[in-house]
Amino acid sequence: MNRDRYDLPLTTSSDRAAAHYRDGVDCMLSAWHGAEDAFDNAIAQDPGFALARIGRARLHQLNMEGSQARAMAAQARELVAGATPREKSHVEIIAAVIESKPRLAVSGAEAHLEEYPRDAQVLSMLLGAFGLYAFSGRSDHDAAKLAICERHARHYGEDWWFLSYLGWSHTEAGYLTTGRKLSERAMSQRAANANAAHALSHAMFEQGDMETGRSFLSQWMPAHDRQSFLHGHLAWHVALTALDTGDLDGALATYEQHIKPAGRPYPPLNIFTDGTSLLWRLSLAGKTGLDEHWRDITAYGEKYFPQAGAHFADVHFALAAAAGSEALDTRLAQLEARAADGKLAPGRAAIELCRGIRSFAEGDNAGAVRFLEPAISELARIGGSHAQRELWEDTLIVAYLRAGHGDKAAGRISARLDRRPSAREKPGRARREGRRFNAIEGDEPTLSRAGHAAAHRTSTRPGHQTYFNCPACFEGLPVKSDLA
Repeated sequence: MNRDRYDLPLTTSSDRAAAHYRDGVDCMLSAWHGAEDAFDNAIAQDPGFALARIGRARLHQLNMEGSQARAMAAQARELVAGATPREKSHVEIIAAVIESKPRLAVSGAEAHLEEYPRDAQVLSMLLGAFGLYAFSGRSDHDAAKLAICERHARHYGEDWWFLSYLGWSHTEAGYLTTGRKLSERAMSQRAANANAAHALSHAMFEQGDMETGRSFLSQWMPAHDRQSFLHGHLAWHVALTALDTGDLDGALATYEQHIKPAGRPYPPLNIFTDGTSLLWRLSLAGKTGLDEHWRDITAYGEKYFPQAGAHFADVHFALAAAAGSEALDTRLAQLEARAADGKLAPGRAAIELCRGIRSFAEGDNAGAVRFLEPAISELARIGGSHAQRELWEDTLIVAYLRAGHGDKAAGRISARLDRRPSAREKPGRARREGRRFNAIEGDEPTLSRAGHAAAHRTSTRPGHQTYFNCPACFEGLPVKSDLA
């Protein structure tokens, strides 16, 4: 009997179909272009090969080709009747994802892996920033991803794919040194592995090693096929390194060349969330002249995410629709209805994030603080990565400064730098390289004298405190002498 790369039986009599299938799975697990053709070739060699059809169905689903995905999943269900129990379960789990039954998919995957721990495709669906755990609404999804990886680690050894996700899971759970080492090991085993490059980029980001991250990606990405679905997101990481040094023009150029919706071959959820979040970060950093880009990304969101449902897209829809938008009012009403029906996985946190963003865009900074401050404590529930979620904290910091809560902003900045160092820590660089947390428009924010003193008292890095632990020094803000 033919087998996959993990030595699991494949119900196909065609050696060539099995070989194409193995290639397709490897392309999926490495986030490399070619999976579609590989699965299509496998089906052409053996039209009755159920696993090739469900693999192709999954790719249709990622590209938001819903009718094709459901049709092919239905075909796979029919064809798998004569296959092994493992293949039947495999098909059912992926079909549940395609049919928007995430709870069934999670419970099915967990049970399946107890019996078939080396079914890497099923395990992969639980993991990642957009995986079943991340979008489950759980606040502990980072810990859950690491736990299931560690539970099954003995079955994978030094497998390049498994090391990629074991490293990423360690990084997102806060074990940065281990995460980076594992990601580097994965890259050393298979350089043509965008998932490992992604994991390593996150590790470098979380360690504040932006310069190394930029150097790594600039050397690695030219060999990465631009048709691969992570290419745009890895470019987003490059843009973050530019933002960290205050190079707003460089970040925008990366957006225009690799990320903005212009016939990109990446999954719509990646295009929309990467695009809106980068434009929002650029706006927070003071970049102007983005109106045309905002119109484009808003139109893209309305096309691919016209109704509430994919909550990670919904919270990004608020960034795009923002101030005075009837579309955002409609989306909020839909989110309220989903919450009332128990269908909104992150609960009210997603709604409050959207309301906070709208208040901020309308200049109601007190309102933005009122909505965002409690929602931040449950921010992990929306899914995604730490790097993706950081923009809501950035927005809260700016709202604090605009609303006159400099002491709270100082606390947030201090906690941020304790968690993740920044190039702006270095003396003198903050003022020279941009004012990240300054408002785009309106009055210059000020810091209370008490907040200014508290920021200096809480410094843990003697000699640098006037540059990175205090918003007034960090951003060159005036200190109000009349506030105690």
